[in-house]
Amino acid sequence: MACFDEIKTLCDENILPTYARYQIAFVKGAGSRLWDAAGKEYIDFASGVGVNSVGHSHPKWIEAVCSQAGVLSHVSNLFYTEPGATLAKKLCSFAGMRGLFFSNSGAEANEGVIKAARKYSSDKYGAGRHTIITLKGSFHGRLGASLKATGQEKFHKDYFAPFMEGFRYVEVNDFSALEAEAKAGDVCAFLFEPIQGEGGVVPLDKEYLQKAAALCEKNDWLLIADEVQTGIGRTGEWFGFQNYGIKPDAVTFAKGIAGGLPLGGFLLGEKMHKTLGAGDHGTTYGGNLVCTAAALSVLEILEPLLPSVKEKGAYIREKILAMNLPQVKGIRGEGLMIGIKLEGIANTEAVAKLLDAGLVALSAGADVLRFLPPLTISTEDIDAGLDIMESFFRR
Repeated sequence: MACFDEIKTLCDENILPTYARYQIAFVKGAGSRLWDAAGKEYIDFASGVGVNSVGHSHPKWIEAVCSQAGVLSHVSNLFYTEPGATLAKKLCSFAGMRGLFFSNSGAEANEGVIKAARKYSSDKYGAGRHTIITLKGSFHGRLGASLKATGQEKFHKDYFAPFMEGFRYVEVNDFSALEAEAKAGDVCAFLFEPIQGEGGVVPLDKEYLQKAAALCEKNDWLLIADEVQTGIGRTGEWFGFQNYGIKPDAVTFAKGIAGGLPLGGFLLGEKMHKTLGAGDHGTTYGGNLVCTAAALSVLEILEPLLPSVKEKGAYIREKILAMNLPQVKGIRGEGLMIGIKLEGIANTEAVAKLLDAGLVALSAGADVLRFLPPLTISTEDIDAGLDIMESFFRR
């Protein structure tokens, strides 16, 4: 096995420098633990930014991946295949939707649902009704439309211009601002994250989202939930919107669905499910047999564990608050999507120093430390990770 310096040199010489990487190369994982090239062990409270929902090297996941890879890995969407069809049925059932399109990532899922929303409106109302309202602080991806849909100006660099038109942004939880958008007459959809992840783990107010859903129904705007980070059990429900008592017209998903393999997609409800026809959208890899087989194993592993996700999240929040750490000024989130508001230390500095201490965590927004541990994490590993956190902040 190559040492860290060899791995780093190989990456630096051959991969574009689009990431500010930590000076660590992970080489092995098991459950909620990781090991680097030097053999150092870490507790994983990041799960590959919410991707490794069933932890690392879960035996059922390994069996599903290896079994499918040994039979048939890919034939394209020009043909019918069983794993994808079975997975689509399950996800439609869990979300209460009518149809599904598989993509490879969350950004692609959001790009696809933006197309579907605009086609729905064009089919019904004609040209000119194509604007999608999103929230300030939101994050929807780094591709053409999803980048502009993102409600954070720091991502809209001048050197990427011109951007796709047809997006406007309103403040989080400000219903009057959303309601005012109806005056323009050009809106086709409202796209939201139930909990803003990259924006700082900011949950939407339940009353706000219920009023937004009613406003969308009144104006025939499509209500679209971006569940790339909140979906697939992360909040203790299959989808984050299920904590709010609403039913979107469309839902996007990715990250935790395939337990570490690239898979995403969007689900369309009754109103929209016939919007896209042959040739309207496509992808070569979406619905890949190995990825969908992996996803079926993820759902099987997670289904009996969903109630425990809320319990584990509550346990983490209560334990952190009980620490009475002066740097912690608040904690928010749902299930195992947790944001800790910091004061007196930059969140990026906290992440780097926790990593040195053996805890893998994430930053979010300007001042939030974010925890997205595997949904299968044990109490033992939760306690071990929180012990590292407490020791660091008490230094």
